[in-house]
Amino acid sequence: MLPLVGVIGASRPAEETDRIAFEVGRGIAKMGAVLVCGGLTGVMENACRGAKEEGGLTIGILPGDAPAEANRFVDIVIPTGMGMTRNSLVVKSSALLVAVGGSHGTLSEIAFALNFRKKVYALKSWELGKAGPAGPDFIPVATVDEALTGVRSELDRLGLAPARGHR
Repeated sequence: MLPLVGVIGASRPAEETDRIAFEVGRGIAKMGAVLVCGGLTGVMENACRGAKEEGGLTIGILPGDAPAEANRFVDIVIPTGMGMTRNSLVVKSSALLVAVGGSHGTLSEIAFALNFRKKVYALKSWELGKAGPAGPDFIPVATVDEALTGVRSELDRLGLAPARGHR
């Protein structure tokens, strides 16, 4: 079984977060995990592009009904017709998540993840804890390497680390 790692972030392209998302996607594919995202543009597209350049597998869980809405780097398209409610599916299907930047949709995904007790490694994303502690599952990180080290560690802890040599 291949582990599923979610990448969440804004659908509006932004140079810095798109570059970071690309590197996160590459790293997820290099470790042999499957990338799960909302399947649209911006962070999602760039993470998928990075994963594809490393020969990885990508899943896009779309808010709409039309498979054609998916970005061109999504291998498995799941149209839901659920709008923003699909954010819970992205989170629920992932073992853990990496948030890159993001807007209100990303914040909702972070909230779902914390409610489902799934770790979120946050790169240039939301800051939590103003109304109380964010808890141990929300981990702000400064670099892509720090995020990917956390992902590998959490997959190991969950017993989901891909077999060596699997890609």
